[in-house]
Amino acid sequence: MALNTQPNFFEPGTHYFRTFSPGDDFYELLIDTHRELTDEQSAQVNARLILLLANHIGDIAVLREAMRIARGGV
Repeated sequence: MALNTQPNFFEPGTHYFRTFSPGDDFYELLIDTHRELTDEQSAQVNARLILLLANHIGDIAVLREAMRIARGGV
């Protein structure tokens, strides 16, 4: 499986009028997840979220590519 870097957010059964709307929904969820947390708590949430999503993906090659791309932008 290759890493998909194109917008790929959706919610089953939901029809959006604009292609960016699902991404906006994700961003809002992410911000709400961190609301009222300390910087340390926010970092812990990010670490747990990364590990949960990495486990869900499961494909080491995809994860390696994602890490390479993410680090390349820093």
